[in-house]
Amino acid sequence: MEIKNKYVTIKTNINAAPKESDFEIKVENVSLIIETESESKDVVVKNLFVSIDPYQINRMKSQSSSQGTISFATAISPGDSIDSYGVGRVLFSHRPDFKKGDLVAGLLTWGEYSIVKEGSLLNKLDPNTGFPLSYHVGVLGFSGLTAYGGFFQVCKPKPGEKVFVSAASGSIGHLVGQYAKLLGCYVVGSAGSQEKVNFLKERLGFDDAFNYKQETDLKSALKRCFPQGIDVYFDNVGGRMLEAAVANMNSFGRVAVCGVISEYTNATTRAAPEMLDIVYKRITIKGFLAADLMNVYAEFLSKTVEYLKSGKLKTIEDISRGVESIPSAFIGLFNGENMGKKIVKVADE
Repeated sequence: MEIKNKYVTIKTNINAAPKESDFEIKVENVSLIIETESESKDVVVKNLFVSIDPYQINRMKSQSSSQGTISFATAISPGDSIDSYGVGRVLFSHRPDFKKGDLVAGLLTWGEYSIVKEGSLLNKLDPNTGFPLSYHVGVLGFSGLTAYGGFFQVCKPKPGEKVFVSAASGSIGHLVGQYAKLLGCYVVGSAGSQEKVNFLKERLGFDDAFNYKQETDLKSALKRCFPQGIDVYFDNVGGRMLEAAVANMNSFGRVAVCGVISEYTNATTRAAPEMLDIVYKRITIKGFLAADLMNVYAEFLSKTVEYLKSGKLKTIEDISRGVESIPSAFIGLFNGENMGKKIVKVADE
């Protein structure tokens, strides 16, 4: 028996801002030989929701220093399927720990179906959590873990400290700001439109926010927002924003570098923070990945579920529909079109 699988791939390596012509939709026949070959450990999953994340652009490049660092960052060759975190339902399996109909979350693909090999990330989901399945791609998935663990483990914040979050309306930033407020910090976010700024202040409880596109001097903008300096900077963009944040950091300030989206498609925007500030203010700058944070996963999940159920934490999702929408959803990340977590709903539940 075979099924047709529609999936997204790249036509060629992408070394600049992505565009629609860089992608194509392919159709392949997926053989369900695992029905008869009981020795197979493959699991065929019908994809329901897949995550759309900007870091994938570094995998699509002909060369990136990130590609050899961790399995999640390995290069994607033209024509190959693109793996991504997602949620689906088991279609066929000969593994004893998965059966047909199980809801699962793990490393799926940008397509209608995924063949998950033994050893690849795949976990069962409890269907009775009371949350939408899409939450397991975002706030209860790697985005949420990155926000929670990056803030509490890497930044090591204290109540009352002054926290700056860039790309604060994005998938991770909008959660970091709320975690910081729940701790009792003063929180300011930057975003790329007045609509997003208003949303951060009026809906998510940020103390202040500004539209970086309307600021001619980012250092002055941060000085205005933080007259007493910044203790913690959660960096999602890199570039000039990192330079401006370092210039406004207090002594013993901490910078958690989660992403550098401003640099992904334009190498000329690479940050050059004032090194004397880093030395004399004894500022800590640390990069991290979600994979580093699994030791706090149970704590993250328990606390986040509690906050969601009590209404103390709000999550924002930007959901597109269908495999065909994946390229435009991905491209939109680099144009600032999304608010919250970008997800594609591949199929109905």
